[in-house]
Amino acid sequence: MTTIAYKDGVIAYDGRQTRNDRIVSDTAQKCQVVDGVSFFLSGAVCDERALIAAYFGTPSAVPVECSGYAVDGGRLLMVGYDDKTGIWKQDLDLANPDAIGSGYAYAIAAMDMGASAEDAVRAAIKRDIYTGGAVRTVIINEGVADAKTNAPGVTA
Repeated sequence: MTTIAYKDGVIAYDGRQTRNDRIVSDTAQKCQVVDGVSFFLSGAVCDERALIAAYFGTPSAVPVECSGYAVDGGRLLMVGYDDKTGIWKQDLDLANPDAIGSGYAYAIAAMDMGASAEDAVRAAIKRDIYTGGAVRTVIINEGVADAKTNAPGVTA
């Protein structure tokens, strides 16, 4: 899976992509921008297109095993797909830290102790085997304003 954390206008996420018990990549780009909406997704990579299509109104004929955040016009939303009701979107309060993915509990605990979103993902990397690699950050300001990678030898 992954760890994606939000705090104080910043989304941070790792670069690890796994398949079953194997690491596929530690530099996977987990931010996808489609029609001006930025998606940060966790779960089955093969289902990301279906979730994004559902966000824009095309229901999926098969189960969708991913969820995540969307930044749409400066709004931060949690998005997912339910097999019975379809796409769901939930506005998140920008004043409250949040995290998703396999390392979310470590990230939330770190942010509760004062860590930034970036440092929270780094904390999750220490404990969650499905979180690792490059750590990237995106600043939310009327959509995605600035993205950077914080790992040696890796570019965003």
